This record gives sequence, C-alpha cells and structure tokens, in this order.
Amino acid sequence: MANENKGFYKLNWLQRIGFGSGDLAQNLIYQTISIYLLFFYVNIYGLDAGDAAVMFLVVRLIDVLWDPIVGAFVDKRNPKWGKYRSYLVLGGIPLTGFAILCFWDGFAPSLAYAYLTYVGLSMLYTLVNVPYGALNSSLTRDTDEITILTATRMFMANLGGLAVSAGIPILVSYIAGVAELPFKTALFMGLGSLPAFIFMPLVPAIKRKVGKKNMFYIFLSVAIFGMAMLYIISKLDPMHEHMTLIYIAQFIKSTGVIVATGYMWALVPEVISYGEYTTGRRISGIVNALTGIFFKAGMALGGVIPGLILAWTNYNAAEESQDFPKDSHAWFIAMMIYALVGLVLLIFCFTQCKERVVMDEKETENVKVSDLWMEFIRNRPLRILAFFFITAFAMMSVGNAGGAYYMNDLYKQTPLAQEGVLWMVCVVPAILLVLAMWIISKYELSDEKIDKINMEIEARAAAEAAKEAETAGK
Repeated sequence: MANENKGFYKLNWLQRIGFGSGDLAQNLIYQTISIYLLFFYVNIYGLDAGDAAVMFLVVRLIDVLWDPIVGAFVDKRNPKWGKYRSYLVLGGIPLTGFAILCFWDGFAPSLAYAYLTYVGLSMLYTLVNVPYGALNSSLTRDTDEITILTATRMFMANLGGLAVSAGIPILVSYIAGVAELPFKTALFMGLGSLPAFIFMPLVPAIKRKVGKKNMFYIFLSVAIFGMAMLYIISKLDPMHEHMTLIYIAQFIKSTGVIVATGYMWALVPEVISYGEYTTGRRISGIVNALTGIFFKAGMALGGVIPGLILAWTNYNAAEESQDFPKDSHAWFIAMMIYALVGLVLLIFCFTQCKERVVMDEKETENVKVSDLWMEFIRNRPLRILAFFFITAFAMMSVGNAGGAYYMNDLYKQTPLAQEGVLWMVCVVPAILLVLAMWIISKYELSDEKIDKINMEIEARAAAEAAKEAETAGK
C-alpha cells in the first residue's frame, strides 16, 4: 500500500479491461480503415490507385503538423471529466461520424470528398488516440502492472482486429446477400489476430524468462520465417489447393508480428519516465503525440507502397469478387455497425479509467509544441522507439492492405499483379522487420534501470513535498 501512495498503483481487472476497451474501440474503427479503405476507394468508390496512394501520404503529412498541436493542447489542459479520458468521449463522437462517412459513396468518385472525410477522420483519431496513449502512463508507474496492462490492452486490440479482419468480409457479404459467405477469406484474415489470444496473455511470463530485447528478437524472427513460408507456398500452383499450408504460414507470421508490435506499447511509459527523470516534467501528451507522428509516418509509408505497387503492376480492380462484393450500401452499413459499437466501448473506457500520475497544473502551463522536438532531441530511448514505430507500422500497413488483395480472387490477375500482391504480403514486410530488429537492439532501458528511475522520481517528489510542507509550517 505504501508503494501505491508513491505512484506504483495496482489496478483491478475491471480497470484493466476498461482501459483495454479503448484500444478495442479504436481498432474496430481504424483497423477497418487501415485494412479495407484502400480496397473500397479503388474497387468500389472508383478512385485511381495512384491518386489513393498520394492521398494516404498527404493525410499522414497533415498528421505531422496536427499531432504535436494535439499533444501540447492535451498536456496544457485539465478538463473536468479527466485530463486525458475526457477526449475519449469529446473526440469519439465526431470520430464515429467521420468513420461512417468515409464508406459512403454518395459523391463517388469525388477525390475532394475522399480527402475531406479521410483528413477529418485522421485528425479526430489523433484527438482520441494521443490522450488515450497518455492515459496509459498516467494510471501507474509500476512496470509489472504496465506489462499486464499492455498485455490486456493488446489482447483486446487484437480482439478488435479479429472482429475487423475476419468479421468484415462475412458481414459485408451477408448484407450484400451473397449466397456463399467467404469463410476461407475470413479465416485467413482472422489468423492475423488469432495468435494474440494465445500469446499476449503469456507476454509477462515470456519477458521475465528471456528478457525484453530477446523477446523482440525471437518474435520478429518468427514473423520473418512465417512470411518466407507464405511466399514460397503461394508460388505453388494452383495456390488454392494448399490452403492448409497457407493458414499455417499466416498463423506463424501473425504470432511474431502480434507479440513484437504489441509489446512495443509497453515501452512508451518507459520513455516518458526517462524524460521526466532527465527534465523534471512528465509530458505524456507530448510524448504520445511524437510516437503518434512516427507510427503515422509508418502508416503513410505503408499506405503509399500498396497503392503504388497496384498501379505499377496494373492490378485489375474491375473484377467482381464473391469474397469482397462491390455493394457500396453493404460496406456503409458494416462500417456504421462497427463505428457505433466502437463509440460505446470508448464510453466504457472513459468510465473505468482515472488519471493518477500526471503533471501539476503549474507545470502544464509552460508546455509548448516545440517541447515535442526538444524531447525528441534529448531523449535517446524515445528516438529509438520512434524509429521502431515507423518500421513496425509500415510493415503492418503494407501487410494488412496486401491481405485484402491476397484473398480477392488473386488467380484472376496477371502474373505481375500477383507478384505485386505477394510483395505486399510477404517481401516488403519482411525487409521492414529486419530493419526493426536492428533498431530495437539499440534500446537501452532495461526493467532494472526503469524501476530505479521511477523510484528516484518518486523520492524526488516526496522530498519536494516535504520541503513545501516544512516551508508552509514556518
């Protein structure tokens, strides 16, 4: 209990699940966008693949300007509903509306409408995601608790990913009245999230056994091996006769990706504490805005590459598919259902989370947008984590977009277009994971070091509080 009074709080399971429901909510909305929006724009809405690729890049460049503004705004203010959790509701309601509008084709094929809705959605997502990320580090300093919290969060995030990757093809086909529902496609896409339910609960034990860095090395290697398997198996002709092997390769690939990219979020509170230790200020919003910039930079890269590959390989978007029907009404209704469920979950997250480790109001008054880049320059672990985010999210964005095309009657495409899709699903992600492995090798904050840092921060705070009390008593 004494430790809890110094910021090392323990959370109950309702609080952990409540916090995780925020990531589940965001995944129901944003994973649908990440996996299926390019397909919707090119195959249904009628945009040129090259125009869509450029738009994905432009939106991410806007994020580079917008994210630090949101981070500084959040850190400087203390809304009555909670410093960070308020935005789950205030930003979540309009986010839901824009997510639904992204899948409305009333102005198709208007590029201006696509820009308006996608830019609006991305800006509102930042208004929810940056405070949500900061909320993680405001709940406790306890590294073991943060590991459990992150494992719970990633478990629920992948529950959302599973609901999107496997559920959207079935739901859209059902609404469209397709006679044979695409269960094979749903299984392939769902295997992208399924390993989370097996391995994420084991992450705390795995980390204690092999250490933080070794855990990254092991699971990044597993992911690369799975991608190599998937590429080789996909070259066997005819591909559809080897679906069991494809499912196995997809499961292996996804196991590595999920654990490595899931645990990286546990490093964010560490670099926040490191920044507080070196500067005396706990600017969680600024740090999460910075990590947001870099994961969106990765998504920008990951969003551009698939569109360019499709354009270069002359992918034929005119082919109708039983797995992904072109019924725009079905896509609109499916997005509406997922977005509204996401909003309910954001509200639940709001009710279960309370900020406990935050800056004093007198410290927040001086937070500026420029603090973001100053923190980036002086905080080396943050720089390492930022570049890991770029490669990890670029890998996931390319792979997710490629997955939608991989199961979309790939055999109907030209050999060049088929090869392009395989590069999206296997080759480009594997190259990015090799780079990610090298980047994470430079990360220097061990559990022992971060625990020592947190205890010293709390000791400083206690000494300062005692000094103020002594001064007030005179």
